[in-house]
Amino acid sequence: MKRTTGQDRSITANWRPATQAVRGGTWRSEMGETSEALFLTSGFTYDNAATVAARFAGEEDGMTYSRLQNPTVAMLEERIALLEGAEACRAQASGMAAMTTALLCQLSAGDHIVAAKAAFGSCRWLVDNLLPRFGISGTTIDAGDNAAWEAAIRPNTKVFFFESPANPTMDLVDLEFVCTLARQHGITTVVDNAFATSALQRPLDFGADVVAYSATKMMDGQGRVLAGAVAGSKEFIDGKLLPFQRNTGPNIAPFNAWVVLKGLETLDLRIRRQSENAMKVAAFVESRLPTVRYPFLPSHPQYELAKKQMQAGGTIFSLEVPGGRPQAHALLDALKLVDISNNIGDSRSLMCHPASSTHHGVGAETRADMGVTEGMLRLNVGLEDPEDVIEDLDQALTAAGL
Repeated sequence: MKRTTGQDRSITANWRPATQAVRGGTWRSEMGETSEALFLTSGFTYDNAATVAARFAGEEDGMTYSRLQNPTVAMLEERIALLEGAEACRAQASGMAAMTTALLCQLSAGDHIVAAKAAFGSCRWLVDNLLPRFGISGTTIDAGDNAAWEAAIRPNTKVFFFESPANPTMDLVDLEFVCTLARQHGITTVVDNAFATSALQRPLDFGADVVAYSATKMMDGQGRVLAGAVAGSKEFIDGKLLPFQRNTGPNIAPFNAWVVLKGLETLDLRIRRQSENAMKVAAFVESRLPTVRYPFLPSHPQYELAKKQMQAGGTIFSLEVPGGRPQAHALLDALKLVDISNNIGDSRSLMCHPASSTHHGVGAETRADMGVTEGMLRLNVGLEDPEDVIEDLDQALTAAGL
């Protein structure tokens, strides 16, 4: 591969996803390094003043300041855009920086947003608490009910915002229906695709306008750094998101971007193996408990939709214990292999109790509206041998009286 091949869309767009994940976006310096270079610099120098003026005026390509662009970050952004089938991408410091940027860059006082009521706690907080402070109203709905989307539209509705699968309820959204409906009404769809990633589901292929990520999760995949990303059309990224990001500064650090670049190289391998493991573990837990929510289990109420939209079920599922919080905590305390942790997408199996961790901040009433019960547990299945995870869950379930 030549020095600039990874940046040439006329070539890289024809590569298959696994190749894009390893080589897409790569730009090599004059040193000819194999691995992407890490540019730890806040600023850049110029040969003359005219170059500075031309770059700041947008008349000449080139780096100006790492809050606007950085070579390592630019490589990550191009790789993610390729994997998503997007024209452009901008990386942010964290997943929530990405969600906040994707919404605030395009919404103004007087606008209205329709959002899925089942969501990550901080995403729900944005809709319920932050946006109203700026005069932006929101309506939360059962996102699995197609009719609810149309019923919620107002003359000032500007954005549809949702996750699929949702955290932690594993609810799905009919991407093709909702995205088509949005386009018919001139509404922008923003899809949080963190639970699936482009390896299992590409929302833009179903008509979505914007896809947003916590790249902390599967993209890094090993629990090392915080990162976020927003991908979409060049018009959206350059015209709406970039001015917001340039002037507010939710930028990712070059080192974190480099780590995510390394994570993407194994994304396809990891998420497919972890999905296989999750399917085995979920089937076991379902043999012990009446309520397990995993998209590729036939018992999932949207199983057929999952098979239509996703290439595999993903690494995460939720389960319900009948004894509420005390029994859920007892199960967590009995774990010997699986870690108690509120992160997901890690190569290690992790379990948490959302009501007392990831969704604690939204309050009991909102949790009930979202379907997050006191007996719900969320499990991220890692790369361990699934039989070892099953054995650990088996003894923990028994210890908790299940």
